[in-house]
Amino acid sequence: MGSTIAVSGTAPVWPDGSVDPDPAVQARRCWEIMLAALEELGGSVDDVVRTRQYVVDPADGDAVGAVHGEIFGEVRPASTMVVVAALLDPRWKVEMELDAVLDD
Repeated sequence: MGSTIAVSGTAPVWPDGSVDPDPAVQARRCWEIMLAALEELGGSVDDVVRTRQYVVDPADGDAVGAVHGEIFGEVRPASTMVVVAALLDPRWKVEMELDAVLDD
């Protein structure tokens, strides 16, 4: 069995603290942050086995899901998208998590 990596509570915040209002841009920013963390630990998008996407507005689901498809292509991790009442910062339209398993 390989090493398990969990990246959780990832918000769409830029280094200067700003948040783009577009849900697709927010989704890309979350994936950028999470995949950079995964790469720092020796993993890659191919190692992702599960993702969770939390959205505030169900109308953003298609845009957020499309970004997931762009990122993962043929990888096809188990994935859940959940509509929540709110996130910690009202500017956030999405928050995400991933789990990855690296071979020994």
